[in-house]
Amino acid sequence: MATTNVSLSAQHIVKRYGGVLALADGNLEVQSGEVVALLGANGSGKSTLSKVITGLVAPNEGTLLLDGEPMQFASPQAAQKLGITAVYQELSLIPDMTVADNIWLGHQPMKWGVTVDKKAVRAKTQTLLDLFAGTVQASLQPDEPVSALPPDERQIVEILKALSLDPRLIILDEATASLDSQQVGRLFELVAGWKEQGKAIIIVSHRMDEIFRVADRAMVLRNGRSVGTAIISETNETELVNMMVGEETAVPRQLVHDPVPADAASRLQLTNIHSDVLQGVSLAVRDGELLGIGGLQGQGQSDLLRVIFGDIPFTGEMTLSGQTVHFKHPRQAMQQNVALVPGDRGSEGLLLIRSILENFQLPNWQGYGFPLKTKAARADASRMGEELSLVYANLDAPVSSLSGGNAQKVVIGKWLLREPKLLLLNDPTKGVDVQTKREFYNLLADLRKEGTAILFYSSDDEELLGLCDRVLVMLDGRISAELSGDSLTHAQLVSASMTTSHLVAQEAA
Repeated sequence: MATTNVSLSAQHIVKRYGGVLALADGNLEVQSGEVVALLGANGSGKSTLSKVITGLVAPNEGTLLLDGEPMQFASPQAAQKLGITAVYQELSLIPDMTVADNIWLGHQPMKWGVTVDKKAVRAKTQTLLDLFAGTVQASLQPDEPVSALPPDERQIVEILKALSLDPRLIILDEATASLDSQQVGRLFELVAGWKEQGKAIIIVSHRMDEIFRVADRAMVLRNGRSVGTAIISETNETELVNMMVGEETAVPRQLVHDPVPADAASRLQLTNIHSDVLQGVSLAVRDGELLGIGGLQGQGQSDLLRVIFGDIPFTGEMTLSGQTVHFKHPRQAMQQNVALVPGDRGSEGLLLIRSILENFQLPNWQGYGFPLKTKAARADASRMGEELSLVYANLDAPVSSLSGGNAQKVVIGKWLLREPKLLLLNDPTKGVDVQTKREFYNLLADLRKEGTAILFYSSDDEELLGLCDRVLVMLDGRISAELSGDSLTHAQLVSASMTTSHLVAQEAA
């Protein structure tokens, strides 16, 4: 695969999503034959900057130079035509299509310019699959449907899909997350070969050992701003983490509350929980406790909450209020006063074409008898709307008419109507305004006083530090650290999130 020289420079990139500033001043440079690591904590802007470079996101301000020429990509396809592509952790594969069809979709080899050359497609696919020979099962063949593949082989197909474009610049955004050590080793052998060919590579990874193994330079983002670069051979993990965190300052506590009494009853206990993603998770949360779940996104946090709620099969032991349970359906969890506020209100939390009333009562209608006591249902929904300071026209208005913050209140309120004893929160304040967050924090304080046990995943590190007395950090489906007291700092949270847990012990010593 011949490659011409390439240079890319992203200068002072700004990206806003409504009132949210995702990138305030993003800068990055990469040249042919170079591997640059793009580093930063949760919310630092890594993914946004990567998507600007590949044409997925249009910046509000800033300049993108390709080979010294100003460039604006209207789409990923426009970037691909100029040799820029990416491999993301979120796969873009179509499950019902074959490996070959996924890899070559949109740029199939053609016969006489009019029909797809199926023989060439299969041969070229096999050539790409041979790059990972010995690290995958023999069943991984061009004609295999993607739906039949395990997660690691799907990720490899995603990598080969990008490679089929013969890019000059490739971004690997957490592309090793699903791969085993042998597959990662093979990928990095390929990266070394790409460097020799003159390709430019940008790598985003939460694994520090991978950064030091493959990168030449690191560029660090913090709070949407590029804060510095480092030559990998001239730095160490501690220096990079310090750049990501900045000067550590005390995070103001969002809630003032009494600590959980030492004799508080245990509401939930997990022992050695395994699933397709979870790799032996054990934890306990007591009545009145707000237990935080942290770590970089996609490390098993959502799966953990869904396991508890009966939405994902698991092995291991789970006890609720001292009784062994094994929920196989969310309905069973709901019957035991467990509630889950999902992470995506649009697809998982609301029926957007239905009314506010119907959404409030979606999990609760059975409690109003037959025939339905609609007057009582309306009264309860109205009361919950008042308690949550919901701004709305009337209960019969479609929930789609609400602002993002008010829509999220409905998602939370429908579960609070059930008066849960264990509340599972999956990044509930993502994309909501500051006022709604403040109201939500006060709600959490009230629930704790009532004895509700809360397991709270947030992608906002500052939120976890400000709300929780104890935070469990997840990494690769495991709990990599438990932080509390003096150890609950931003530096240690980032360290535990990026396979540098030994730094925690060093700093505490």
